[in-house]
Amino acid sequence: MRLLLDTHSFLWFIGGDERLSARAREVIADIENEAYLSVASLWEMAIKINLGKLRLPRPFGVFVPEQIMLNEIKILHVELPHISRYIELPLYHRDPFDRLLAAQAYVEGMTVVSKDEVFARYEVDLLW
Repeated sequence: MRLLLDTHSFLWFIGGDERLSARAREVIADIENEAYLSVASLWEMAIKINLGKLRLPRPFGVFVPEQIMLNEIKILHVELPHISRYIELPLYHRDPFDRLLAAQAYVEGMTVVSKDEVFARYEVDLLW
């Protein structure tokens, strides 16, 4: 299974946070599955760090790449087909980062790992 981690799913997974469902933790940790993190999530984290809404245990440029490597998470870049799908999406959700994740998951045939149930309205598989 190809998984696209929402920003909070990534942060909760690497942090061992109990808010991540047992099912989501199990599926992300399963080496048979491919876990991806969107560049959009990296950008969202950077913005939240700048605003003081997110703190990491070490600098972003050290901690995040280390966690991506340790957990064998792949980076999903934003491509033109993702933007094309993004433009077509109804405004069920106003968060531009989540809407881009929905577009990427749709185009790439991925399952979104998120607590946010609005993803299901975008015709993508949702796992929590």
